[in-house]
Amino acid sequence: MKNIPVLHVCEKSLAEAYEQALVTLYRGGIPFSTQYDKPGDPPSLDATMNITVLEPLAEPMIHKAFPGGIEDLREYVMEVQGAKDHWVKTLNDPADTRWEYTYHGRLAAYGAWREKRDGRSEAAGPFRIDQVEKVIAKLAAQPHTRQAQMITWMPNVDLDCYDPPCLQSLWYRILDDDTGTGWLNCNVRFRSNDAWGASFMNLFGFVLFNRDVIAAEVGRRTGRRVELGRLNWQADSYHIYGKDLAPARQRLFDRLATTTFADRVYEFTDENIRQIYDEAGPAVAEKIRAHDAARRA
Repeated sequence: MKNIPVLHVCEKSLAEAYEQALVTLYRGGIPFSTQYDKPGDPPSLDATMNITVLEPLAEPMIHKAFPGGIEDLREYVMEVQGAKDHWVKTLNDPADTRWEYTYHGRLAAYGAWREKRDGRSEAAGPFRIDQVEKVIAKLAAQPHTRQAQMITWMPNVDLDCYDPPCLQSLWYRILDDDTGTGWLNCNVRFRSNDAWGASFMNLFGFVLFNRDVIAAEVGRRTGRRVELGRLNWQADSYHIYGKDLAPARQRLFDRLATTTFADRVYEFTDENIRQIYDEAGPAVAEKIRAHDAARRA
């Protein structure tokens, strides 16, 4: 019998959970080939992974071992909150090489896509559902509901898509404490999660999405305090591509014995980190505007 390992990690902070997930995968994952391998690439390390972050906003939040910087985190947070939804391609236009989807687009406009008709790109699809709004409304009306869920998978499109959404669903429920504060618990499921190349930005982006979009709006509508409770993150395939194993060893695994955990993380509340993050916002917005202008030219 051959079984894909099921690995589990539970830590207090986001940075701790991310590091432990990578280390656990490195030690307990199995070699796997993928359809994206190039000739000569070593096999990936793969497993099914369950990551629980008990306090998603606890410090340290940011781990240094991801292929990007603070500016990239800011850009991804803006993307998850909708800044690039218009970058999605017209599906029946072979000349359109833009993205197949955005996560926010699937969540806020599920069922919709673009088609080319009479030379113009027009909205299409059997329906259009703003799942973000419906989840917020459900949680505001009935915090203990088990029905506050959003999905991305559209089988009429994604079963034949070269690069379908990795994120599959988000599920929410609010638990009240003795003071009346509501704690927004969240389960996230990915069918495929690039542990080295993408998962930290995914985690960070959806923690802030939960804080800034879901919890903040539920709190505004109900007039009470809503904070982030635990985040449970399941990846059906949590993997490090073979081509990324060498940089992952160099930047993390081979440094575990010679550095402290504090050396490997940033605090998001650190003044310098916050300054870089905050100043990146207008720069990212201008980058998006410039991209759009270049496309129109």
